[in-house]
Amino acid sequence: MATGNGTPEAANGSGTVADAYTGNWVDRYAPAPLRPYFRLSRLDRPIGTWLLLLPCWWGLLLGMGFDGRASWHDLWIAVGCAIGATLMRGAGCTWNDITDRHIDGSVARTRSRPIPSGAVSVPQALAWLVVQALIAFFILITFDTAAIILGIVALAPVAIYPFAKRFTWWPQIFLGIAFNWGALLAFAAHTGTLAWPAVALYLAGMAWTLFYDTIYAHQDKEDDALIGVKSTARLFGDNTPRWLLAFLVGCVALMTLAIITAYLPGQSPLALVVALAAPWAMGWHLSWQMRKLEMDDPDTCLMLFRSNRNAGLIPVPFLAVALFL
Repeated sequence: MATGNGTPEAANGSGTVADAYTGNWVDRYAPAPLRPYFRLSRLDRPIGTWLLLLPCWWGLLLGMGFDGRASWHDLWIAVGCAIGATLMRGAGCTWNDITDRHIDGSVARTRSRPIPSGAVSVPQALAWLVVQALIAFFILITFDTAAIILGIVALAPVAIYPFAKRFTWWPQIFLGIAFNWGALLAFAAHTGTLAWPAVALYLAGMAWTLFYDTIYAHQDKEDDALIGVKSTARLFGDNTPRWLLAFLVGCVALMTLAIITAYLPGQSPLALVVALAAPWAMGWHLSWQMRKLEMDDPDTCLMLFRSNRNAGLIPVPFLAVALFL
């Protein structure tokens, strides 16, 4: 099947990417010429956008609890972060696929992606990356100066991440640095500055990323071993459950620390108690994932990885309700 520019849409003949949801909106409703670009941005697989967005919302809500203020501008911060997360996740995935185009062609799960399948050329992908990044920048400049600076600095880990799997067994750390930056940015967008609670929350998000992306990496460990790509899944091997438990504990403990330092001494005891339920409820979901984990079953790994949208959403209502107490 050809795209609007006459190139083959994908190696499988339909253009659908291997790990996308069946019947996703891009395959069903997007204009045919745009489908390869939307797939390049992972718009057919929204889980990554959620994983980038949720730390932003945590940071915003924590910042509101930290200074006890709320305004209509906070609603724009929440909406702007949602749009920005979609765009920057798309730009990051586009950059990742440009740099990994030769590796992706050798991995069963990724060889149907737009660049290795021939649906999008590298120059076209670069142009698409620039378009997404520019729109995201125009959203960023509506925020506070501190948030703008943080947003620009965030480009460094985004640029480095695709290369991390080539030189370290811990590429998930670089993903965590990039994917949780929004916790710092949104906190600063609200408060106008950074503070220790935001740093603790950022580190909690990094522990969470190490948790879910190690599970995700178990899908590709056999192909990764053949082509020499490093990951925590390969590094941990059969010891993965022990490491996942450590990341779970780290996530819960650091988010607890972030909330305590944000809410004391100014907020009410009831608000603190409700807010503290957030990390413990999220920890329950992570423990459920550990019980369900089957490291040698790619379908189970993908299902658990996707379930982290729900895990990351759990703190949001607790932190939001605490603002009214």
